[in-house]
Amino acid sequence: MADRVRVRGVTIHRPIIYGNTATVLTPAERESSHYQDHTHRWTVAVRSAPSAPDSDIVGGADDLGYFIKRVTFKLHDTYPNPTRNIDKPPFEVSETGWGEFEIQIRITYVAESGEKATTLYHHLKLHPWSITFPMPNASTVPAEPEIPSPENAAKFGPVHSWQYDEIVFTDPFQNFLTLLTSHPPTPLPNTSVNKKPVPFHSSNPASLEASLKGGVPEFTSAMEKDEADRLEEAKAKILKEQEKWRSTLLEKEKELERLQKLLASKE
Repeated sequence: MADRVRVRGVTIHRPIIYGNTATVLTPAERESSHYQDHTHRWTVAVRSAPSAPDSDIVGGADDLGYFIKRVTFKLHDTYPNPTRNIDKPPFEVSETGWGEFEIQIRITYVAESGEKATTLYHHLKLHPWSITFPMPNASTVPAEPEIPSPENAAKFGPVHSWQYDEIVFTDPFQNFLTLLTSHPPTPLPNTSVNKKPVPFHSSNPASLEASLKGGVPEFTSAMEKDEADRLEEAKAKILKEQEKWRSTLLEKEKELERLQKLLASKE
């Protein structure tokens, strides 16, 4: 029973990525498809964050099956059997389609964990990335881009949309902690060895240019640090703005108090 005792004061995490890669169907693939209106083939997945050497997929260097029991992908209701349960690695679903939609991803952990399932959400991305929000120092918001034709979209190559996350386990059971520590995750490289592009994310508009050059993106520790720096910068801006409005509020309260006294003196 000692294994079922929680180890207090211990926190351990496992880095993952979740998202999708989409490619345009060739004319021959569309012609032979049961669904003539489908334009893309896509794969949505939950993977380990580091990529295997010379891999042609994003992430996936480590097998997550030692602590994940099942990943459930809830697709759009128009798909046959829209709730897909994947009980062994690779935790992914491949389909074809023509439209983008939100996918619910539910991660269930092995019984030893005693942990509740984690639910994530991912917007399936089929079309090439473009900026639809104001860039720094820009005076206007870019117009909503038109969806390119399959022929033009194919020129951009595969579309990648991936999010880095960390699954954190606090006060884990002893047997689960032993399981996790016996499978240390592959560390993220400081930089991409093969000069792969940085995965694009809307919080980092500068990564768009690199992602449009093509190639399979790779997560790195430098990217993780850059993201942490951006969060700290945003936090500092928020605190500065809060202090500004606090000072303004105090000034207004003093002005209100002065006017109230002035009004009272005239009664």
